[in-house]
Amino acid sequence: MDITGEYTINAPREVVWHALNDPEVLKRTIPGCKELEQRSPTDLAAKVSLKIGPISATFNGNVTLENLDPPSSYDIVGQGQGGAAGFAKGRARVELTEIDEHTTKLSYNAKAEVGGKLATLGGRLIQATSNKLAGEFFGNFVKELNGESNETAAPEEKKSRWTKWLRRG
Repeated sequence: MDITGEYTINAPREVVWHALNDPEVLKRTIPGCKELEQRSPTDLAAKVSLKIGPISATFNGNVTLENLDPPSSYDIVGQGQGGAAGFAKGRARVELTEIDEHTTKLSYNAKAEVGGKLATLGGRLIQATSNKLAGEFFGNFVKELNGESNETAAPEEKKSRWTKWLRRG
């Protein structure tokens, strides 16, 4: 199944790149994320609890970042085991395009597959749930970077908020 989306983020591309590679930001923004551990600059381990239709499961998985082209793009390759519920695996291409010095377009194109009990739920439910989870993650991510008062913040306030992201990288 294919999952695509595009978001406009009110932050410079370099800030968005650093946030996409920050395990603490990812842990806060991934739906159902219980644990996220960075094992190397390109490998992470995660524990995520999800409910997909009538099936609830905790997935233990690994994520690898490939084809890195900072701060423009990378591929995310992941797989997770949900015990009796089955497995999920996928690959996503994430691209960051600078709109102007304070705005970035984030686009993604992902392919996912599931097996086990999850596969018995049917393609429409899996597709709808996958789209919902991707939307929740990127929505959370955009809110994290934009901050609650983003619409009314002066450019100087936005720059000071972005400085914390740049210092982490």
